[in-house]
Amino acid sequence: MSVLVGKQAPGFTAAAVLNGIEIVEDFTLEQFKGKYVILFFYPKDFTFVCPTELHAFQARLNDFKERGVELVAVSTDTEQSHWGWLQMGKDQGGIKGITYPIVADTNKTISHNYDVLAGDFFYDEDGMLQAEGELVAYRGLFLIDKEGMVRHQLVNDLPLGRNVDEAIRIVDALQFNEENGEVCPANWVKGSEGMNATHDGVASYLSKN
Repeated sequence: MSVLVGKQAPGFTAAAVLNGIEIVEDFTLEQFKGKYVILFFYPKDFTFVCPTELHAFQARLNDFKERGVELVAVSTDTEQSHWGWLQMGKDQGGIKGITYPIVADTNKTISHNYDVLAGDFFYDEDGMLQAEGELVAYRGLFLIDKEGMVRHQLVNDLPLGRNVDEAIRIVDALQFNEENGEVCPANWVKGSEGMNATHDGVASYLSKN
């Protein structure tokens, strides 16, 4: 598993569906330079856990927007599959109402470059390309800062849905650190006290907590 924290987020250009209806062929990550981005991967369209996550992120979209964060979802399905799923109502297992971009990583290079591609591919002794396991994305989530650097990553196995509140908490922690220069102790939430990253600052925090 590659650790991308502290490194530039791998760029890409790919097809995507915008606002639930518009298919574009040249969606790029670079367009968000100067903004925070939550880039999250999910395994498949038309499944069970995935729509709960996509709707959960949509329900908190304004909370992300207030923090200057763009949401971008990615799976290895095609843009046509994304579009079809977006036309189905929530009561049918669809994701109608999702407005943030959903990227089609059809050739699986984005998932590979973020090291969230489940399964593996290799050449056998006859030179034939083979695959082990299903080549879909794990539930990876990456917080990318305004300079395009990965500041947080989390990867869940396929059955394990994510906590959107935790994604927001991590954004708050990063922005608190950037604005105040203080670090965030365990279980920090917005409005809590930070720590001055010196011996005296840590000792003062611990004496009060």
